This record gives sequence, C-alpha cells and structure tokens, in this order.
Amino acid sequence: MKKEIHIFFTALMFFTRIPCPKWVNHDPEYLRKSSKYFPLVGILIGGIGGFIFYACSYLFSTEISLLLSMFSTVYATGAFHEDGFADVCDGFGGGWTKEKILLIMKDSRLGTYGTIGILLLLAIKFSALREIDPLYIPLIMISGHSLSRFIATTLIFTHPYVRDTEDSKAKPAAKSMSITMLTISAFFGIIPLTFFLNPLIFLTLIPMYLSKMFLAAKFKKWIGGQTGDCAGAVQQLSEVIFYLSVIALWKYIW
Repeated sequence: MKKEIHIFFTALMFFTRIPCPKWVNHDPEYLRKSSKYFPLVGILIGGIGGFIFYACSYLFSTEISLLLSMFSTVYATGAFHEDGFADVCDGFGGGWTKEKILLIMKDSRLGTYGTIGILLLLAIKFSALREIDPLYIPLIMISGHSLSRFIATTLIFTHPYVRDTEDSKAKPAAKSMSITMLTISAFFGIIPLTFFLNPLIFLTLIPMYLSKMFLAAKFKKWIGGQTGDCAGAVQQLSEVIFYLSVIALWKYIW
C-alpha cells in the first residue's frame, strides 16, 4: 500500500503542480508505473475545476465562472497537456519527416499551428461547457478530465514510444503500460460516470475512443508510434469530444 501511495504521488507530482511530500521524487520505476493513476489525477483536477466553478457561480456569471475554472485546471497542471497538444499541432503541421516532426515537438517555442490549435481547442471547450446546465458542470468536468486521461493511457498501451533521446522527462511515463495498469486506469477513468442517472452516458466513450484512433493513425503513419506530447494531445481532444458528446446526448440523459 505504501508503495502504491508513493506511485500515486509520483503521478501527482509529474502531471500537476500540486505540492507533494518531500519524500516523493522522479524515480524512473515509480514514474513508469504512475500512468495507471493518470485518471485519478484527472478526478482531482476536474474536482478543482468543478469546485472553482461552483464557488464562483455565487459571485459571477456562468461565463466568468467557467473561465476561472478552466484557468484553475490549467494552472494546477502547469498547462502540461495543453502544451502537448500545441506541440503536436506544430510538429505535424510543419514537419514532413519523422525526424523533423520530433524536432519541432521538442522545441519549446510555440508556432503558428500550435497557437491556432490551442486557441480553437480552448474556445470549443468553453463554448461546449457553456451549453451545459450549470448544475451538472462540476460532475461533467470531473468525468471529462478522468475519462480523457484514461483514453490517453490507451495510446500508451497500444502504441510504442518512439522518441529515442534519454533526456525526455515523459519517457518513463509514456514508454509502456501493462494490461493490469490499463485496467486500473480504466477503473478510475470510468467511475465518475456511475454518478450519472442514465447509462447512456457511457456512449460518450465511443466518440472519445474514435478521436484517439484518429490521432493514433496519424502518429503511426508519420512517426511510427507516440510520445508524451502525443498522449497530451489525445487527452485534450478526447476531453473536448466528451463535452460535445454530452451536449449531443443531453436530452436523452436528463
């Protein structure tokens, strides 16, 4: 149990800016196993966003409350996954060979493709959440963050890690995943859906996974697998797909 707690805190420290105990470090072995708790971290991040929205809604409009909640989740993660999405937009938008794509994604500077991509993504995320009944937004944010992180772990399970540099911080977490780790990830990813009254909510998994398959096909074609940035892009896209799917199912769910 103590070891699993250590692994969870390793995931929390790696994927967020939330303070962790001093005895937690970036041990490669614990970091490799930390991906199974990726969705559990998502529940926590979604919970932060949901709480900020709920608290702010007593003082501000729905729009301002949503923007503040989105800011809180970005701040809590250090824009970790948003950065991955932007890097993928830049890499696959401006690169035409595996080497060039990987080189662009490793560049810390933000290019035109990344800027446009992340702005549109955040705009769609905000607009989608704005369409949802404010009463359900906290639960939907928690579900979106946990489910999308589970979808991202399926990419790690199905596609090999392709960046061969040893200095990549994401390498241990993105390199491999066992079926047991994937099962644990699925449990934490899906459990928020059990709080919805209608089982139709589980249908959102279909378009979310299809979005992963779409990106995974591009990753396989151009670079032969995935990197940490690719997993971040899958997380961001599938989160938005979840919100859009909820809107499409809204009249059937409630």
